[in-house]
Amino acid sequence: MGAAILTKVVSVRCSTKSSKTNNIKTQNNNNFEMSSANQTTTRRRDHLYKVLVIGDLATGKTSIIKRYVHRFFSQNYRATIGVDFALKVLNWDENTVIRLQLWDIAGQERYGNMTRVYFKEAVGAFIVFDCTRVNTFESVKNWKADLDSKVLLSDGSKIPCVLLANKCDQPKEGIVNNNHQMDEYCKSEGFSAWFTTSAKDNINIDEAARVLIEKILEKESVLNINKDGEQFSIQEDNQGQTNGKKKCSC
Repeated sequence: MGAAILTKVVSVRCSTKSSKTNNIKTQNNNNFEMSSANQTTTRRRDHLYKVLVIGDLATGKTSIIKRYVHRFFSQNYRATIGVDFALKVLNWDENTVIRLQLWDIAGQERYGNMTRVYFKEAVGAFIVFDCTRVNTFESVKNWKADLDSKVLLSDGSKIPCVLLANKCDQPKEGIVNNNHQMDEYCKSEGFSAWFTTSAKDNINIDEAARVLIEKILEKESVLNINKDGEQFSIQEDNQGQTNGKKKCSC
């Protein structure tokens, strides 16, 4: 009788201990699942990219930015003095948020001494010309040379740059009417791509931005991420000595 009672007590204790062990295992599994879920959540990446928008006066740089960021167009813009800024936030994919800090730089700034300051730490650029004024296209080469001489990626390569032939809703002048010649020009001058655009009619603005972002992401391995993982450190090339051509995906 006593032995039977003792066996029962031991059995109950073993059962209780087993139940506690199972509860602990369940709790540990739940904690692991929560930890895994948290890790999945924290994998979401948030990038901040500085992008320059440069080109001659009255080529439509501000209009392009307003169309892209704020989704509207107005004929009543004052000429930019110095530099202006805008922020575009994109949910690039389910794990990536991209913030484009767009620097709208006045057309006359190429002749000043501030472009080195404005260009610092940029990781991409748009150069804009007015496809109804040939002289603004002739200035593109000078803008590109100025850009390449003042900012480089950390491996010494040029930052991705997309050429925009703006105001394509109006009659075009010059080689912009010849796609083959424009493709060759892009390749020879090191542009990543080119687009005819219209801020007024919202033509190719989003497409051009998407291509530039893709080109920036291709360079991610050579971008030096700081401790916050948002901003990128770029080395300036004081000598402006770069060689080689970029493939133009036009």
